[in-house]
Amino acid sequence: MRRFHEIFAIAAVRKGGAAELEQMLAKTTPRPPAEIAKIPDDRILSEMTRRIFYAGFSSKVIDDKWEAFEAGFDRFDPHACAFMTEERFDTLMTDRGIVRNGAKIRAVQVNARFVLDLKTEHGGAARFLADWPDSDYVGLLDVLKKRASHLGGDAAGRFLRAIGKPAFIASPDMVAALIREGVLERPPGGKRDLAAIQAVFNRWSRESGRDLTAISRVLAMSIDGGGYRAAARRRG
Repeated sequence: MRRFHEIFAIAAVRKGGAAELEQMLAKTTPRPPAEIAKIPDDRILSEMTRRIFYAGFSSKVIDDKWEAFEAGFDRFDPHACAFMTEERFDTLMTDRGIVRNGAKIRAVQVNARFVLDLKTEHGGAARFLADWPDSDYVGLLDVLKKRASHLGGDAAGRFLRAIGKPAFIASPDMVAALIREGVLERPPGGKRDLAAIQAVFNRWSRESGRDLTAISRVLAMSIDGGGYRAAARRRG
């Protein structure tokens, strides 16, 4: 397994040099924890919902409809969404301005209750997320999977990145890089694989001073293409 500066050098060659790679990484610079902690609960719920509805749909379609989503869900006020009446649910299911997916609309209600619970337990959902240590990112994924709705897998990571929280996402190219480095043998399939990813990310973070998002993106950009199957063939 290479040290992180060696992986960075591979990615830099592919992207036209170190300066060009740094410019790409700068586009997804995480926010400081103190800044994340100030995000209002309604914006946390809004970002959760946007990422949930992105799954299975074109992000452009969802973005084009987003003002209708904001209006339909009362600007994502957690109290209004948590105590949604059946009449309100039925109205949303006939609202042509949004994507009328019953399971995902229900997820907004579940997630609003989760946001309210975090406010009671920690003083705010954003505060809870900001304070969670990046060195146990997979633990945060587990909390979101168990206590929220439709926030398993990539949706959780993309939500966290959207609010500025460092996050790795198991994209095909990132997984291919981890297979190439001998961290994984195949795409992650459970807690043991996620723990292995967390451990090596923590190591590379200590080596480089870089956050989880940057490490994840550099790994992905160090791959020539073909995803994890090609990486597995090359390793074999």
